[in-house]
Amino acid sequence: MKAKGGEYESKRDFETTPEPRPRRRRRKRGAPRFVVQEHSARRLHWDLRLEHEGVAVSWAVPNGIPNDPSENRLAVHTEDHPLEYLDFEGEIPAGEYGGGTVRIWDRGTYECHKWEQGKVVFSFAGERLSGRYALFRTGDEKSWMIHRIDPPAEARDPFPEPLVPMLARLAPLPAKDEGWAVEVKWDGVRAIAYCRPGRLELKTRNLNDVTRQYPEVRRLSRQVGARDMVLDGELVAFGEDGRPSFERLQQRIHQTAESVVRRRMKTHPVTYVIFDLLYLDGRNLIEEPYQRRRELLEGLGLGGPSWQAPAYSTGHAKELLAASKEQQLEGLLLKRLDSRYAPGKRTGDWLKVKNIGRQELVIGGWVPGQGRRKGHLGSLLVGYFEGEGDGALLRYAGKIGTGFSERDLTELPARLAPLERETSPFDGGKVPKQAHFVAPELVAEVEFRELTAEGMVRHGSFKGLRDDKPAREVSLER
Repeated sequence: MKAKGGEYESKRDFETTPEPRPRRRRRKRGAPRFVVQEHSARRLHWDLRLEHEGVAVSWAVPNGIPNDPSENRLAVHTEDHPLEYLDFEGEIPAGEYGGGTVRIWDRGTYECHKWEQGKVVFSFAGERLSGRYALFRTGDEKSWMIHRIDPPAEARDPFPEPLVPMLARLAPLPAKDEGWAVEVKWDGVRAIAYCRPGRLELKTRNLNDVTRQYPEVRRLSRQVGARDMVLDGELVAFGEDGRPSFERLQQRIHQTAESVVRRRMKTHPVTYVIFDLLYLDGRNLIEEPYQRRRELLEGLGLGGPSWQAPAYSTGHAKELLAASKEQQLEGLLLKRLDSRYAPGKRTGDWLKVKNIGRQELVIGGWVPGQGRRKGHLGSLLVGYFEGEGDGALLRYAGKIGTGFSERDLTELPARLAPLERETSPFDGGKVPKQAHFVAPELVAEVEFRELTAEGMVRHGSFKGLRDDKPAREVSLER
């Protein structure tokens, strides 16, 4: 049963919640106090409370207190809280109003410069927060914004625009592995995570926003809290044997319907494997050496049900490659410890060493099947681009006739049908006479036993479609 009283009391059952009951208490002498509480409820947000006329006047700030004067952030005016709430931390039980974890993020005193009906101007003097701020109404009683007026004491690098990830060059193991970080090559989809207070966006290497497709990863924002950071990593689906499975990831890559995503999230969960840190709390780190970026990343202690930041090794690359082959992993990545981050570049500072022949290839057509697949998809005709820009030519690389699941045999024709064309998109090559041609827009991941000197794939197996790379960027890796 709810206690009688004002709005604060009417929303709470004090027999259940540990939140403080209001008591008549005089304001402490000295400057008025404030608190910012990080509130992990149905959605993560921050509660700003200012001591004023015997109560804690309160606003919920979904994206945290801004540090940049060029940014206004939403602040939702809520009911006044008792002054005892300025010291409250604890767990509000599920089912209660505001159920979730409350922790004090910052507290201190503030200097009030103006307190009007629709505007409050004040200066923080907290453990984390300082500076002059304004709260101002933008609509009804609840609709407010918070804005920093003065510049921060320390200059901050701007939060980065979306970046194309740095890429690795296919290579053998270097003769000497000193000075290299050695990591597992994850068989997934590359994604950069842009984390700001209460928000997380995932973008692939062609800058597609896939945040809604992986809701389990979005909860990483709760661990990040009020910090600004940009993370680089790979979205990976692990099989029952604990190994990365690109085929399993296929059940998530192309799904956008919320009901399907929620269902597949349970049957085909995805883990965000984090291996780089590009921005942290106002500091752009791409010019920092890889070793330093990893030290900062490890210091964050990121780990949760759907994300991890595994450590790297130094040295012993040959032994680790042999171990990865024994475990049937795709291979290793080697990164120079002193290398800077080069967005969109494939430099010799990052190397990929493969146990298994894998290549992205562009679908330019298909051939009908025989036997039980007669009249249906039999093989894909694939190729790769050579040359730059509009002058690039699609070279024929052979047929892929194995590796298809029953789902693939249903979904691939549906994806190919709208792309049909009469002429071959390939520049040369001995293409089968019975071929049906399509516009070269879809990218397939192909595993093969051999890649000939002429660039032909032998004994290729289809592993799935990729939508994280434009077809025009697919070239042959040797």
